[in-house]
Amino acid sequence: MTARVGVFGGSGFYHLLQEVEYVEVETPYGRPSDRIAVGEVNGEEVAFLPRHGAGHTLPPAAINYRANLWAMKELGVTRVIAPTAAGSLQPHVLRGDFVVCDQFVDRTWGRPDTFYPDGPTVAHVGAADPYCPQLRALAIETATAAGLRVHPRGTVVVIQGPRFSTRSESRWFSKMDWDVVNMTQYPEVILARELELCYVNVSLITDYDAGLEGSPEIQPVSVAEVERFFVTNNERVRELILSMAPKIPAERSCPCATAMGGAVIG
Repeated sequence: MTARVGVFGGSGFYHLLQEVEYVEVETPYGRPSDRIAVGEVNGEEVAFLPRHGAGHTLPPAAINYRANLWAMKELGVTRVIAPTAAGSLQPHVLRGDFVVCDQFVDRTWGRPDTFYPDGPTVAHVGAADPYCPQLRALAIETATAAGLRVHPRGTVVVIQGPRFSTRSESRWFSKMDWDVVNMTQYPEVILARELELCYVNVSLITDYDAGLEGSPEIQPVSVAEVERFFVTNNERVRELILSMAPKIPAERSCPCATAMGGAVIG
């Protein structure tokens, strides 16, 4: 089975399509988070993988990101849509908003984050603009047409997890003008770049992290709050993806397909 479009499901988002065939994919990096479900969306074959596993059994640092991305590429995927739950760090980014991120800041540690860790091939992939501009434009256009409140850019700070931020950390992130906080964008986005896959993140804002400065009425994030909010908004995320997938052009007019050109030394 093959698919051109791949989707990673985040917290609370474990199923995309009703009629699917499940595929087990072995990779040089071990097993992916779960079986991959492949189904059709208006003539477009789409592969879906819940990054935490179908029963949310994998915390962020335990996800086998390399196996997940490799498995997608093995199925023929060239375009990846990656919705995530995220916390807002800014007053103007509201719960229920969508943010199409264009930058990330990595605050994780110890996660295998390259397909070239030990040599003899030494590669330095460019990460100045880590998200696919073509897919970002399509996500923004599709969300706007659907009447969703969408922010066309944003910086996501990726924390190690599984704990949430302290108030001091959250205040620091906010003062740095970062927009949202998440636990899984890194290394997923950069591994996609090393495999020359187009990758877009659409963050659904479920909470305000540890709260907002000057707004004592806003409580710190909790698991129950995130799950409750994401479940009630799942259909909006699903409809956005189902609208996007068939509109993805066959032609890639972005630099993602040649991201490793010149990255290898020697």
